[in-house]
Amino acid sequence: MHDVKAVRADPAGFDAALARRKMAPVSPVLLAVDERRRVALAAAQEAQARRNALAKEIGQGRRSGADTAPLEAEATGLREAMGAMEAEAAAAEAEQARILEALPNLLDASVPEGADEADNIVLRQHGAIPNLPFTPRQHFELGEALGLMDFGAAAKLAGSRFTVLRGALARLERALGQWMLTLHTDAHGFTEISPPLLVNRETMYGTGQLPKFEDDLFQTTDGRFLIPTAEVPLTNLVAGEIIPELPLRFTALTPCFRAEAGSAGRDVRGMLRQHQFAKVEMVAICRPEDSAAEHERMTACAEAVLTALGLVWRRVLLCSGDTGFAAAKTYDLEVWLPGQGAWREISSCSNCLDFQARRMGARYRPEGQKGTAFVHTLNGSGVAVGRALIAVLETHQQEDGSIALPEVLRPWMGMATIPAR
Repeated sequence: MHDVKAVRADPAGFDAALARRKMAPVSPVLLAVDERRRVALAAAQEAQARRNALAKEIGQGRRSGADTAPLEAEATGLREAMGAMEAEAAAAEAEQARILEALPNLLDASVPEGADEADNIVLRQHGAIPNLPFTPRQHFELGEALGLMDFGAAAKLAGSRFTVLRGALARLERALGQWMLTLHTDAHGFTEISPPLLVNRETMYGTGQLPKFEDDLFQTTDGRFLIPTAEVPLTNLVAGEIIPELPLRFTALTPCFRAEAGSAGRDVRGMLRQHQFAKVEMVAICRPEDSAAEHERMTACAEAVLTALGLVWRRVLLCSGDTGFAAAKTYDLEVWLPGQGAWREISSCSNCLDFQARRMGARYRPEGQKGTAFVHTLNGSGVAVGRALIAVLETHQQEDGSIALPEVLRPWMGMATIPAR
């Protein structure tokens, strides 16, 4: 959410910032609505002041025996007019909110210009793409050959874009999530949270999922929503609060639910794009002056996961055309999948500045200053469990179809290798 005062102070600058997201100017419409609101409020305040003065005149007139009927008639007319003025102000305020809530965050100056993911910038790469002495298989080929990944059973139970994992692969999914959660709490200083998986409309609004992305959400019959990411409940823990100590760092391992409304025909094979998946999420709440460093820290925490799993990965800075609605700046982490012969996103770490905090009303008290200020919020996946499972299978596959497990997972798995069938 944006501050209309900032738009009023520099409308051309605001429109230029939105133009980086290929958006038409909005300041003329927004400021016209804002002027309507301000004029109506000023008229209502002026009318109220006149009513207060009339009340004194009427009281004095009655005490002196004067005819107060004209004054009383004027007061009655002002009361009725004020109702219309207040209704006009409320309507203009609601229209202003509808305009503002649909606008994306403004991009950080370091975000490169670009139309889509093809214009993203690779910042660095960890590890070399392997040259395997055999033709690598994709994760679903490996999983089905092991007899441990069952898409037919999932389709019978729930339809497309679901997976049933059995035996060692079910255990691998559990091991990945538990190991990553432990790493972030014990080594990276995040506080573990077990949040609700169902949240209300206000919570979805606070992080920017509503109203823009309603078609991508699963809604229950009582008006709640299944979370698309734990970012939603974790960030909203500070909604409406004045936070006494910063930074706050939260992490959670949760199922996530996405309708994937706009992904028809994409990644229809395998586990890459599912309606239900597990993810370890990281959220940070900090002072504005600390958010750039916090962004680097959070991304490094996700990178540590990928390195420990023995994956080849790279950090990518998203361009203006590929940066998400609520983010001012985003790093994607991509892993090399030998079976696909392609880089695929496995984590996305974003700095949202005060965009979400304004929607949520999350503040802190700056030291040495009067009043409060909005915090900055950040979120990142640390990492998506299903995609980590895919990457482990494809990266550590052996020619016979077995999977050599990364060292860090062996205590959780009770084995060093998932044997071929």
